[in-house]
Amino acid sequence: MALAETLGTDLPIGYSPSEDEAFMSPRQLEFFRHKLLDWKNEIVEGSRETISNLQEETGSHPDMTDRASTEADRTLELRARDRQRKLVAKIDAALARIEDGSYGYCEVTGEPIQLARLQARPIAMLTIEAQERHEQKERIGK
Repeated sequence: MALAETLGTDLPIGYSPSEDEAFMSPRQLEFFRHKLLDWKNEIVEGSRETISNLQEETGSHPDMTDRASTEADRTLELRARDRQRKLVAKIDAALARIEDGSYGYCEVTGEPIQLARLQARPIAMLTIEAQERHEQKERIGK
């Protein structure tokens, strides 16, 4: 079953949200749902490949340098996978916001998040201004 069939609304080929449309119209929401699901699927597929590769690399290395190098590579890969696991959780949260109608609106101010920001970072929860204030508070707090 194609992704568009599971989501219900077909998007025109090459569609991109526009400032001329109503903000978070059904078509825009569908666009971002597709974008988020595609991103999530890429991450999950990459995780499967990593797990497969790690399982294949469980052979013993008689040379200590080779073994240390392999362990360092595995550690880096597992850290990357952990970051991606957290990213999948953020994608799932964004998909939930699409379902509950809060997607595209700043969690702090309630203002619409710019479409360009959402296209670049579809998991964004804050406007650029609110994000900058948040980061500034974090810097001051350290």
